[in-house]
Amino acid sequence: MKIAVTTANGEVFQHFGHTPGFTVFEVTNGHITGEKELLSGDSGHGALATLLAAEKVDLLICGGIGGGAVNALAAAGIEVVGGAQGNVREAAENFLAGTLIVRKDFHCNHHHHAEGHSCGEHKCGSGNC
Repeated sequence: MKIAVTTANGEVFQHFGHTPGFTVFEVTNGHITGEKELLSGDSGHGALATLLAAEKVDLLICGGIGGGAVNALAAAGIEVVGGAQGNVREAAENFLAGTLIVRKDFHCNHHHHAEGHSCGEHKCGSGNC
């Protein structure tokens, strides 16, 4: 199994479509057995799903994510766990242990953010984006 986590400076990045990269964890028998960084470049939402599918990722852990991106990931066979925050390795380990705490308001309903604004700073699911 492979788990990808949106990443910036070792923390879960809060907007899937703008993530600078991913930390990809190889998991065997419920334990992390490998780790690598995957840069996203200038990829957009759809290209990020293709990038993760090419890496054979099974699960994405992220902060905020929009419905279109969730659909693109689902079409690629990638499960999404949104609303995570904190250290990327701890997020993956906590997911595997069944103790990952996530926000329920992680869906973003917009196509862009104002300068200095990220999905982790408000309730995207409330329609106030």
